Amino acid sequence: MHLTGLLGFTSIIAQAEQGGFSLSLLQEKYVAGGDFMHPILIVLILGLAFSVAKTFTLLRASTNSKKFILQVKEALQNGGPEEAMKVCENTRGPIASVFHAGLLRADEGVEAAEKAIMTYGAIEMGFLEKGMIWISLFISTAPMLGFTGTVVGMIGAFDDIAAANQMSPAIVATGISVALLTTLFGLISAILLQFFYNFFVSRIDKLVGDMEESSIELIDTLYDIKKK
Repeated sequence: MHLTGLLGFTSIIAQAEQGGFSLSLLQEKYVAGGDFMHPILIVLILGLAFSVAKTFTLLRASTNSKKFILQVKEALQNGGPEEAMKVCENTRGPIASVFHAGLLRADEGVEAAEKAIMTYGAIEMGFLEKGMIWISLFISTAPMLGFTGTVVGMIGAFDDIAAANQMSPAIVATGISVALLTTLFGLISAILLQFFYNFFVSRIDKLVGDMEESSIELIDTLYDIKKK
């Protein structure tokens, strides 16, 4: 491998910009990266698998909260908690589950309903955050594996220099190429998974905010009904 192989990641970027990026080039660089490319790829695949599963979970948890609250309020006014619970049972998502838990205790008083909403709200929040720790683990593991590959590649390069007893680019090319490619692949994997992680955090924050706001409206509605 000649000297330009030392900057393999630069050639990848340049060819991608010129529209010349291909699967064969990616395959070539992956093989050139050495053994540490395999665990990084496994981490990336696992991270993407968790991300896809989390995407479906959050999509299923999404609800038109304003429309749902109006339906619950209308049901409360027309048929009481029993009718409102039927609306919750026919609606998916954490807000509907929290409302259902609160309405089950509505006959015991508004305070009991409020405690049930707070308790089940914390449980639903835990469900929304489930699996995030694994994605975070993969984000931190990918670059660390890449840096480990860098260290191993540099050690091999210096060993080659010592064995040859001279400083020649051709001697150290393979070791440094491994170092650069594993670092690049590890960083790209971490950046990709970080994008998913940040997206999930923003979606969870929105769902939790909607859940808290909707719960307050339900409690206010129950207080209003109790006064009448």
